[in-house]
Amino acid sequence: TINPKEDIAVLQYTGGTTGVSKGVMLSHYNLVSNVIQTDKFLGVNSARGKERILNVLPLFHVYGMTVSMNYNFYLQSTLYLVERFDAEEILSIIQDEKITMFPGTPTIYVSVINIEKITDYDLSSIHLCISGSSPLSVETKRTFEKLTGAKLVDAYGLSEASPVTHSNPVIGVQKPGSMGVPIPGTDCKIVDAEDGITELEINEPGELIVKGPQVMNGYWNRPDETADALRDGWLYTGDIAYMDKDGYCFIVSRKKDVIIASGYNIYPREIEEVLYEHPAVSEAVVYGVPHSYRGETVQASIVLKKEYTNQIDEDTIIDYCKGKLAAYKIP
Repeated sequence: TINPKEDIAVLQYTGGTTGVSKGVMLSHYNLVSNVIQTDKFLGVNSARGKERILNVLPLFHVYGMTVSMNYNFYLQSTLYLVERFDAEEILSIIQDEKITMFPGTPTIYVSVINIEKITDYDLSSIHLCISGSSPLSVETKRTFEKLTGAKLVDAYGLSEASPVTHSNPVIGVQKPGSMGVPIPGTDCKIVDAEDGITELEINEPGELIVKGPQVMNGYWNRPDETADALRDGWLYTGDIAYMDKDGYCFIVSRKKDVIIASGYNIYPREIEEVLYEHPAVSEAVVYGVPHSYRGETVQASIVLKKEYTNQIDEDTIIDYCKGKLAAYKIP
């Protein structure tokens, strides 16, 4: 006899909050709950038996497993599996097969919008794209929606929560740059990253903690790390975020990704958002590197759009950041 809440359906291996690979114990109850939660919040325009979901995500990853595969089973619909991602092929499939849902990652959507002939394709069949696994830049969202006419919502999750805990609504207020609000049945708080207890004020960054039926049973054979991640039913995500007055959450950084330069806490996400606003930038990542005087300093790696190759240098990007960022945040 299966005990849905106790019996393990999946050992989902992840780096978790410490970077050490460990097995997340997800029960049948966790997985089914998260699919239903996702449908109640994001499936407002979905029709059982009639969806055509395009999957370009690895199904061994918790995001692909839940949002593409398991959700498709729940909707009793058609799942189109793509063996290898190719942006032009994806556009052809969407047009020819009348795809209605297209879950992906920010990198996937960036690749799609950089196809020069994207406007030659009929993408009008899509009613929902869900972005996950990493933060979606404001500029990527705006450009994708403008070029395709599809709704692109930014969601948030982690392996330890099956994975979805937050999303922007399909109908209602979407806040660019936000990961949205907790999905049905999910509670969240922002607490002091040091003591893990003190609940912080509106707009004050701290560690995001969540509670709900999708939260794991623990880490396989790792009782100490389980006790650290799960406290009184709350899952400590290891992500630094803040909540605005409307309950929308904004990820600032991973706890371990915070750059501390000359005593200042610097969050890479803020700087990446500025870089993405430059017309020449296709992709950007910001990180800390050792510095003899400041302890750490900010460094950025950038991929330029093809038409700007060999036309933009480092000084141009640095000058662009001036006036948009405090001096100590400029990469």
